[in-house]
Amino acid sequence: ATGLPFVTLKLAASLDGRIATAAGESRWITGAASRRHVHHLRDIHDAVLVGAETALADDPELTCRRRGGRNPLRVVVDGRLRLPATAKLVATAASVPTLVFTSRGADPARVEALRGAGVEVVALPARRGLLAWSRMLAELGRRDVASVLVEGGGQVAAALLRGGHVDRLNLFLAPKLIGGDGRPVLGPLGVRRLRDALE
Repeated sequence: ATGLPFVTLKLAASLDGRIATAAGESRWITGAASRRHVHHLRDIHDAVLVGAETALADDPELTCRRRGGRNPLRVVVDGRLRLPATAKLVATAASVPTLVFTSRGADPARVEALRGAGVEVVALPARRGLLAWSRMLAELGRRDVASVLVEGGGQVAAALLRGGHVDRLNLFLAPKLIGGDGRPVLGPLGVRRLRDALE
């Protein structure tokens, strides 16, 4: 009806709202049952999306490992086109559809290297190095992507929430405490008064 995909934001955090230790270790905050459910979510969504930081830090495959499940379109938001050719997402792009959103000023040689590996690269206008979520979601809608599972990270999650683009939130809380030096589950939302908190 809208031409835009339904956006599910999946977050996994410790009880005190951390997604990683201060050193960046994040595997595994949650347990096996949560990971199984995430593969179910990948199976039922048309696309799975992460930011460049998550792609670089975790080197994920973002595939569905359920028996009989299907792999979603894998989407990486990488305005500066830092995704290396050695990343699992690039190495498997010939067999699992992979799309990278980047800025129009991205290095043409890097664009061609990714395309040569089977990655579809879509260059969009950027403002102060940031891509517009409305444009990326509209581009996915034009490709008949009706649902997107967003898996990280904290800056991507905050940007989508600030922009009002999240339709559903799946929050996995692990019975662990990491502390204030750990990395927060969300980047800044700009909430100054409690009455302005997102509900």
